[in-house]
Amino acid sequence: MKITPFNSFICNKYEQLSKGLFTTNDSRINALHDKAVKCFSENGLSEEKIDSIQQFAINKIAETAYTIQLTPAPYRPIEEYFRCKIQNIDTHMFAFLNGWYIHKSAPLTIFPNGVIVGSLMEAIKQYPDLVFPYLAKENISSNDIFLALNEALFIDGLFVYIPDNLQVSKPMQLVSIIDSKENLFVQQRNLIIVGENSSFSFVQCDDSLQFGNTFLNNVTEIFLHKNTRFNYYKMENKDANSILINQVFVQQKENSHFFSNITTFNAGHVVNVLKVKLLESFATAKLYGLYLVDKKQYVENQIFVDHIAPDCHSYQLYKGIADDEATANFNGHIVVRPNAQRTEAFQINRNITLTDNAKIMTKPFLEIYADDVKCSHGATTGQLDDEALYYLRSRGICERNAKMLLMFAFAIEIADSVEVESLKARQYEMIQKRLSGELSLCDQCVLHCSHEKLLEFDIDNIFS
Repeated sequence: MKITPFNSFICNKYEQLSKGLFTTNDSRINALHDKAVKCFSENGLSEEKIDSIQQFAINKIAETAYTIQLTPAPYRPIEEYFRCKIQNIDTHMFAFLNGWYIHKSAPLTIFPNGVIVGSLMEAIKQYPDLVFPYLAKENISSNDIFLALNEALFIDGLFVYIPDNLQVSKPMQLVSIIDSKENLFVQQRNLIIVGENSSFSFVQCDDSLQFGNTFLNNVTEIFLHKNTRFNYYKMENKDANSILINQVFVQQKENSHFFSNITTFNAGHVVNVLKVKLLESFATAKLYGLYLVDKKQYVENQIFVDHIAPDCHSYQLYKGIADDEATANFNGHIVVRPNAQRTEAFQINRNITLTDNAKIMTKPFLEIYADDVKCSHGATTGQLDDEALYYLRSRGICERNAKMLLMFAFAIEIADSVEVESLKARQYEMIQKRLSGELSLCDQCVLHCSHEKLLEFDIDNIFS
């Protein structure tokens, strides 16, 4: 298809939003929007620079009459009935509905310890000198379609500021919900700043209640200062009609520690992009991911770790299971710059396909310009181990349960990396339900069996 209609679509949406919606008087935020939209209006988009994933989304936009919700919906106490069904988890919960921050009274919450959480647009108005040194620091170009798209059209997002010397024991939870039968086009922009010698955990959940053909293009920027520890957990449970482009950009200073666990339980078309820059010495990044896809679902994980400073460490472990005609794609890229001596960087991707029609493509890649390093990468894609399956069958376990047990054992290594015990238990539960066919999205977010007969899968009963 031609790119021109896509450019026109973006420019028209921008013109629509700029008529009163971008209400800040700060010229800097207007400049961000203007700069991004020029990628479309002046330079256009080169078809030669667009990969297959981008082309799919562009085609979808051309085929679907998307709308942007121009005003927030009336307040609804989402906190009372939706907490990602995580039992016994105690969090500070914040919610977005159809791309807008939900609050009862104040768009920003200022805690006694100096923590600030709430609407990004409100933070721009009240604390511009705190926001702008960090906002939109990832340079965009004409081929960064979805980053430029978000920068041109975002109308709100979550802002989190953790001051120096603060250990936040209670995790924060962000719930992003789509509850609309319209074909929504949502651009959410999140900004998280963690001060020196501080630490906290962040749980992000993407879910759907009522839904049309939604297109979500979310960007999260994370800045970790010296001696910080930050745990980022993300659970994606989207409907089959959704397109989710989720981009996370992380910048780490000296001796900072970043941990991520991104799990996709259900997806229509999901692309997770995680880019980590280790800017100063002794920074550490540990990146875990799990994707479980069936039917005709598609999930892609793009991981880019940039070792800029010496004496830094990174570790990646991503696992996937594909059933039916599903497709998964893993692209892992590690760069070690010339000055990044004594780097340790390891990358592992392991996958299981359950049918001949399921596809998992993996591309681990190392790009090393330093000579004093320890780096490795590896990838495997195969089927369930026949010998292990035979062993379980010989112990009286039926074939279906034996397969479930092997898949569960394969998948829980990712869940085991979670440090929040209640969240770990919830991941165990969702993995079990997902593998048994019990977890399948339908209207009103009801757990529904899409199979004629549920597979019996109970760990305790298997071993009793």
